[in-house]
Amino acid sequence: MDTKKDSPEPPCDAPPPGHAPARWLTLVLDDEPRQRLRISRAFTSMLVYVICIGLAEYALAHGMADPVATRLLQAGMIVWMVIVYATLRSGLNLGFRDPSLTFLQIMAAGAWITAAYIVFAPVRGALLMLLALTLVFSIFNLDRKRRRIYNGCVVVGTGLTMFTLSALRPDDFPAEVEMVHFVLTTAVLAVMGRLSEQLLAIRARLRTQRNELEAALTRIQELATRDALTGLPNRRHITDLFAQMARGAERTGSPLTVCLIDLDHFKRINDSYGHKAGDIVLQRFADTATGALRESDVLARWGGEEFLVLLPDTPAQKADQSMTRVRAALAQIRLVAASDAAKVTFSAGLAQFRPGESIEHAVERADFALYRAKSAGRDRCVISD
Repeated sequence: MDTKKDSPEPPCDAPPPGHAPARWLTLVLDDEPRQRLRISRAFTSMLVYVICIGLAEYALAHGMADPVATRLLQAGMIVWMVIVYATLRSGLNLGFRDPSLTFLQIMAAGAWITAAYIVFAPVRGALLMLLALTLVFSIFNLDRKRRRIYNGCVVVGTGLTMFTLSALRPDDFPAEVEMVHFVLTTAVLAVMGRLSEQLLAIRARLRTQRNELEAALTRIQELATRDALTGLPNRRHITDLFAQMARGAERTGSPLTVCLIDLDHFKRINDSYGHKAGDIVLQRFADTATGALRESDVLARWGGEEFLVLLPDTPAQKADQSMTRVRAALAQIRLVAASDAAKVTFSAGLAQFRPGESIEHAVERADFALYRAKSAGRDRCVISD
């Protein structure tokens, strides 16, 4: 029975059922997360204009405002909202220092509300509530400097507007009423300013705590994966890396060689020059060997004076050449400061990873090859059979 005829599949470009709203949301808000957030916040702030436009209609319906001035004010607000949205949706805002246009939008909102205060004299007290709502946005979205600039502009702007209107139109704007409005506006600004300072302090503390937690997490991760003395990957981490590389080698068929290194007569260094000198030798060997190896090779401290190297895309014979480079680089420096100290050498055992074998078995073969190198006189590499 042909099930495709009974249940035809939708074409590849057909939207999944129930996902049309999400597509429209992406069309309106953008699909980039930060831009989507900026546009969403802009829509939220535009509620001030929507309320103001609705208040204008109410004032017109009850004969409390001049029709021409009201329509001009409404048209101006609508045009401004379109400009803001178009700037954000087109991506032009990304060229601004503040891509969210927060300061610009809040300053414009204060100017529009001040204009509405002039036009809607009978209901102007309600507009002060919108001004307070704008101040809430300034608390959450402006830094200290720009918030103070905005607050200063509001105090000066509303103060001059109220003083001028009370002088030119005393019947509509009685001086004693304007004084109350101005005092209330100033008081709200002062309270908002105080709350903003506290909020900024809380945000600063939270930011500091977050940075400290991130630094502590990074440090914990380093301690879990890095050798404290040499800074190389530790035994636990290199074992995990070996397992990953082994899976990749089995999947692609590329060669992978593991090398186990042991510094020759390291105990003599500790006995003759002290453990501090021994630590310096380990550190300098790690730096020298890392510089001589390829970027794709991984050198790790296996334990004590032993190091393990993973050489991806490298057969055992070529890995032997890599160890020759390390030996040559080591011969150019003196790892022990004492003038009578001999050069530090190393023995190495190489084992090419075999598909299907465990990483433990591969390391055992490298360890046995290392034993053969030390038994043969040290300062040499031996490749496992």
